[in-house]
Amino acid sequence: MAPAEIFSPIEDLPHIPDDLTLAQFTLDYQHPCRPTRKNDIPWIIEEHTGKKIGLEELRSRTYGLANALKIKYDIILIYSPNHVDYLVAIWAAHRLGAIMSGANPLFTTDELAYQIEATKATIVITHPDSLPVALSAARVTGLHSDRVSIFDADGSENFQADTVQKLITHGLACPPRFTERRLNSGEGKTKIAFLSFSSGTTGKPKAVAIPHYAPIANVIQVASFHKVNVNYAPWDEQRFRPGDICSVLPLYHIYGLVYNTHYIFFAGMSIVLATRFNFIDFLKSIDRYRITHLLLVPPHVVLLCKHPEVKNYDLSSVRYIASGGAPLAGETLEQLVKLFPDASMGQGYGTTESSTGISIFPLDTKHGFDGSSGKLLQGVTARVERPDGSLAEFDEPGELVIKSPSLALGYAGNPEATKETFVNGWYRTGDEVRLTSTGQLFEMIKVRGFQVAPAELEGCILDHPEVADTCVVSIQDEYSGELPLAFVVLHPVPAARAHEDPQVAEEIKKSIMTHVADNKVAYKKLAGGVEFIDAIPKNPSGKLLRRVLRDRARQLKSKPIAKL
Repeated sequence: MAPAEIFSPIEDLPHIPDDLTLAQFTLDYQHPCRPTRKNDIPWIIEEHTGKKIGLEELRSRTYGLANALKIKYDIILIYSPNHVDYLVAIWAAHRLGAIMSGANPLFTTDELAYQIEATKATIVITHPDSLPVALSAARVTGLHSDRVSIFDADGSENFQADTVQKLITHGLACPPRFTERRLNSGEGKTKIAFLSFSSGTTGKPKAVAIPHYAPIANVIQVASFHKVNVNYAPWDEQRFRPGDICSVLPLYHIYGLVYNTHYIFFAGMSIVLATRFNFIDFLKSIDRYRITHLLLVPPHVVLLCKHPEVKNYDLSSVRYIASGGAPLAGETLEQLVKLFPDASMGQGYGTTESSTGISIFPLDTKHGFDGSSGKLLQGVTARVERPDGSLAEFDEPGELVIKSPSLALGYAGNPEATKETFVNGWYRTGDEVRLTSTGQLFEMIKVRGFQVAPAELEGCILDHPEVADTCVVSIQDEYSGELPLAFVVLHPVPAARAHEDPQVAEEIKKSIMTHVADNKVAYKKLAGGVEFIDAIPKNPSGKLLRRVLRDRARQLKSKPIAKL
């Protein structure tokens, strides 16, 4: 059989400029593949007010903030939930030649202090709700409080810190005080745009050094994959069109930062920007703004399939749904189709280190029910390796290793981790997959030679009435090679019963195992057992951290397993 390697040369892609910052590419540059946006199509719609913001206002605000900050070659850390000026702050940093790092707005003082120190940030922009933690972390790291500014929101007038609006107003009133950073040919590949945090394949969170070229390349890869600005089908059947409207994920994470915003803007679309995710508000927003595109993570999909409030809203405007961060089972997607019968839907796969997208469900697929994470993007070269480093064959499980023009430079300040993960131009993802000869990706477990997709089992387990969330991992077995083990989060009532009575807990575990055994072929049974857990560990984009649970499963290996 052929080795599992697919080569997609970068020459297959449209031109990727290597002399632009991301701000210049987004706000100033007309790429040949970029559709013309009519003036009445806003870039941002503020969810709670309905305010519409267009290109010229964004450009003006970006200039004003950059002119007020007037710094060069610095690092700006944004510690805030979504805000209409979040992207303005990013683009202002890029105009100045600075680097942006986004922090999870739920971080504690210690977690934020770690990121400030790891990035050597000299400016923190935060939200009024997050200011106490930001100031506390600033004190811990020795950052002066006058280097902490806040976005304008309810309550911002009660603090002494400069607001972003004050800075913008001041910057617009002053004569030019900065010179915009201009890149020489090729510098886009070396000058850093983002320090985005990832766990990598092991260890503590690491600062991923993402050059300007990487997100620009990924935007063009995704646009080329979706034939943006190509009249490949009747207008009503084209997947991404100017004037379409998209929901938004958290902007501090790479999924929201690149695919969900910069690519959406490139396609001529609008985003509805909510400060924080609230599921009922999310449903209201789809109804109110007639949102056409939903970019989701698996927890959102589960809510759409299970939450009783869904039926009370008009969601008929939705015609495209993509889920990323963790694989979904075909059964879960089938439930989603019942809610959105006319929408195209499927999955994608990406990482922080690849500046988001590696694979997406293709244009010729209406409903991606095969359990895969889609097909490889153009410009991505992928191979699957066995533990000994040799090439696996197509459809054989192994570690996914890729090349792409959108790859990061490595981990800032961590040459050892960089050396382990970025090897001779290849990025070792740490994810076990199988790759088909047509370029489709599947996350896999192998039981007695049979391939088992964790997502398929997860979809089945989620159908159990007492299960709220789950993640399936493999444990080693002398006879079978690997066995599936399910970590399960129960709904509150059965969770309380299981906590109070160990016998009830065992009965629920056996009930879940029986449910899977009754609905799946024998080798897909949960022979590794069921373990209850308070919450499934996920990264900020919603991706299941299987590595964390695999490590936990190894520690449980010696425990007796409930039998059917």
